[in-house]
Amino acid sequence: MSRPERVYHQDYIARIRYSNTLPPPPNPPKLLDIPGTGLSGGEYTNASYGTRLAREQPLNIEADAELGMPIDLVGLPGVFDGNEAAIMAREPPLPLHPHDRALLKPLSQIGKGNSGVGATFLRKTEYISSDQGIKRYESSTSRDLFRVRNDPKRKNKAHLAKEDPLNILKNVIKGFDIAYPKDAYNGEDTPEKIKGAEITTADITAWSNPKHPKNGSLKLLDSYPVLPDLDALPGVGSYMLVKYSTDPSASTKGYDPRLDVTILKPTNPNTAKFEDRMATYERDMNAVMPTTEYDYEMYMLEDSNAVKGVKRKFDVNDPENDDSELYTFTDDQGNQTFKYKRIRAYETYQQQGDGDNAFGDSVALALHDPELGLAADGKQRLQKGAYLYPVLQRTQLRPKRKAQNMYSDDSQTADTLLVTVRDGDEEEVARRLAARAKLDTALILPEANENGASQEVS
Repeated sequence: MSRPERVYHQDYIARIRYSNTLPPPPNPPKLLDIPGTGLSGGEYTNASYGTRLAREQPLNIEADAELGMPIDLVGLPGVFDGNEAAIMAREPPLPLHPHDRALLKPLSQIGKGNSGVGATFLRKTEYISSDQGIKRYESSTSRDLFRVRNDPKRKNKAHLAKEDPLNILKNVIKGFDIAYPKDAYNGEDTPEKIKGAEITTADITAWSNPKHPKNGSLKLLDSYPVLPDLDALPGVGSYMLVKYSTDPSASTKGYDPRLDVTILKPTNPNTAKFEDRMATYERDMNAVMPTTEYDYEMYMLEDSNAVKGVKRKFDVNDPENDDSELYTFTDDQGNQTFKYKRIRAYETYQQQGDGDNAFGDSVALALHDPELGLAADGKQRLQKGAYLYPVLQRTQLRPKRKAQNMYSDDSQTADTLLVTVRDGDEEEVARRLAARAKLDTALILPEANENGASQEVS
C-alpha cells in the first residue's frame, strides 16, 4: 500500500498599506527675520549658522515627545471650540527689576545663616543637631550689664553697620580725605556732599608708611597718584584698543614704526547684530550695553620717513609743529600733505566693551615722570602721576576674506589718502569739553544763546 503524499502548508504574508493622510498644520509657516547681509558677511557659510539661528528663535509651542505637534487633542480644553490657548506656549515672564529681587527671596535666605554645622559622620544625634550655635550665659546683674549699658554703639544712635552702603561710602571718602586733606569736607551730611569716616592715627601712619599686605619685608621705592589725563581725552571721551590677528605690515625686519600712525576707517556697521544685542540689553537690566561692530579699511604711510613728521604734528609740546616742512608729499595743487596708501580690509571677529561706561571694561595706565618728559621749552604738561585713559572697547581684527561668487563694489573705496593736520573747530572743541566735563566737575561749559554764539555759564 503506497503512502499518501505529504502536504506542506505555507503562509502568505500580504503587505497592506493603510492611508492615514493628515491635513497640514493650521498655523502658517513662521517667517524668520534673517539679516540680508549676503555672502559677504560670512554668516551663511558658517557651519554653526543654522544651529545658532534655531537656538535664538523662541518656540511658541510646547516641544514634547510628539515633537511639538499635539496629535492627540482629546483632553485639551477648548481645542475643538477654536481656542488654541491650551497648546500654545506661555508668554515669557516680564523681566524682574533688580530692586524687586530682594523682595522675592525665600525665608531661608533672609537673616543670618545657621551657625551650627552638622557633622554627618558622627553617629549620635546630639552632635548633628541644629542647635549647635555657641551659647553663653550672661548675668543680668554683673559687669556684663554694665558693659552693655555703656556700649558706645548703643549710645551712638547714628552708628552704622559695616555693610551699610553709607558706611562703605564714608570709608571710601576717608581715603581721599587722607590723600588730599585740603579738599576734605567737614560739614554735615547732605544729599550732595557726604562727610568721610573718622580718620585715626593708624590710618595716617598706614598712608605715610605703606606696607605690602602679604610681604612685610618689601619697601616702597616710589608712589604715583592716580589721575585722569583730561587734556588727552578725544571728542568721543574714550579710546579703542585694537589687536590684529596677524602682522598687518609686510616688514620682516622687526616692528614697523608706521603702525603707530596707521589710519583705520570704519565701514559697513553690523547693525543687525547690534540690534539683537541691544534687545537683549533692554530685557536684562544687568547686561552690559553693546557697541557697534564695524569693518575697517587700513591705510599706512607710503614713506616710512614721514612717521617722525606725523608724530611732531600731533605733539602739543613741539613749538615747531605748525611747520609745513614736516609734510613729505605735495599733491597736484601744491598742497603739503602726508600720503597714505590702502593696505587691506579688516573685519571684527571679537569685541568686548561697555557702551554705557568707558571705565567699566578696561582702562590704560601710564606712569609719568616730569623730569623724563620735558618739552623743548622746558614746560611740563603733566605732573607726576599714574594717568588713566578710558578704553570703551577692545576689538580684535582679522583680514576680511572675499566671499566666493560674490561681486564686491570697490569703486567707493579710496586707494590713497592725503592727510593734513589742523586745529579743531568749534564743534570739535565743544565735544572734547563735554567729554572732559564728565570727569572735571570744576569745568564750566559754554552755553549757546539764541543767536548761536557761545557764552559762559556763571
